[in-house]
Amino acid sequence: MVKYSYYPGNVARQSSMEVEDTIQPLCRTLGIELIEMVGYNGDGGNIIRQGNKDLQLALNARNLAIAEKNGHDIITPCASAQGILHESLKTFQDDPIALARANRVLEMTTGLTLNAEISTNHLLHVLVDEIGLDKVEAAVINPLDLDIACYYGPHMQQKGACGNDDAWNPDYMERLITALGGNAVDFKSKTSSVGNPSILSLGDSVMKMTARVLNDAKKAGARVLVSACTQAHSNLDSYQGKAGRVANKDTNIPVVNLTEIVAFALGHFPDRFAQLRTRAMIIGS
Repeated sequence: MVKYSYYPGNVARQSSMEVEDTIQPLCRTLGIELIEMVGYNGDGGNIIRQGNKDLQLALNARNLAIAEKNGHDIITPCASAQGILHESLKTFQDDPIALARANRVLEMTTGLTLNAEISTNHLLHVLVDEIGLDKVEAAVINPLDLDIACYYGPHMQQKGACGNDDAWNPDYMERLITALGGNAVDFKSKTSSVGNPSILSLGDSVMKMTARVLNDAKKAGARVLVSACTQAHSNLDSYQGKAGRVANKDTNIPVVNLTEIVAFALGHFPDRFAQLRTRAMIIGS
């Protein structure tokens, strides 16, 4: 059993409860114990830092300090959260003044102190680097048997934030999908941004960015798109109809979170897995 401090990110326990539903059983199956980060807060979503960089750093310092107090490195199911946590942690490790400034805020507000001696990890990298694909494959109950495109997003694709994967041309998710019995479909915009969270201010531009990713995946032959980013998921799923209309592109493809597809393959929520196959046949056709 490996233990990690569990950071759900900004939406897994809010608008994307399906992530919370599915990460818990899949981690139990694979011997990952999720240690609750009691009192964690949002990471700022790279929105707050546009107006107050120190505030976003302080928010992330608090989460990192809670994980340090737990005594375990962080795991998160969200690529955006992983990128933001990693950037903040690297700032603290490289800049003693930034760390001291954040610690002053932490001590005044929470009594916590950050040493910046832990690591942050996305679930994907833990499954490949720590658990191992052989163990994942051995646990498969429902082989996926679908043509699946993998969307990483740009946020965690940076040196040091994506495990031992290639930051420029990642393949960890494709390797994972293959281990789960699926057919991984490569496509050119798998690390492109879909503009989240700029959707509130740059609507049409964001819709075109979203449409490009969906259309590229579909043109490559995918029947399903799997996202490693819970924040980007809302653009790819909820807004795909609008994105298609704005960009005049075919964007009609089922989109699921990475935690969902892994949990399905490991035998959890078989009713949802059956629905996914139906969606792939009807929506993705």
